[in-house]
Amino acid sequence: MDDVAPGYAAVGRVLSPWGLHGDLKVEPLTDRPDYFAPGRSITIAGQTRIVEHSHPRGRLLCLKLSGIDDRNAAEALRGQLLQVPESDLEPLGEDQYYRFQLIGLSVRSTTGEPLGHVCRILSTPSNDVFVVHGPRGEILIPAIEDIVKEIDIERSTIIVEMVPGLLQERKEGPRQPRSP
Repeated sequence: MDDVAPGYAAVGRVLSPWGLHGDLKVEPLTDRPDYFAPGRSITIAGQTRIVEHSHPRGRLLCLKLSGIDDRNAAEALRGQLLQVPESDLEPLGEDQYYRFQLIGLSVRSTTGEPLGHVCRILSTPSNDVFVVHGPRGEILIPAIEDIVKEIDIERSTIIVEMVPGLLQERKEGPRQPRSP
């Protein structure tokens, strides 16, 4: 994930231009649409912009920001994060976390085996999935109670239960034919 400025939280990622007049196709990284409301300030590529309009398009948004007025300007923002100050975030209840708080946390099994660090979070219809990169390569960990046993923001760790099928077994190379 791209670097988020200190004191800011990523609320969206620009996927591509949308049309010819500077609109952006955005993947929201939050389920709160008010961060993209018209008149709202949002920071992108180190500059603060004002949301001119925003329209949901399935799971994505069509977003128009001030000063981004043509397709070329929009194209230059491809892959950039939309950020808001952490002070603008709503307080969450117990055992609730913002995605940005989970990115970078180290992941270990309940037996203490290091599995890597959360590099991304995927949204699926049934639950989120933590994408973890580590010594075993990429591991996809469903963010469900049966698997994620503990999230400790202060210690920067997530503890997971290793259930059958969570890790891909290493496959042996092709077998050599035997001679008669």
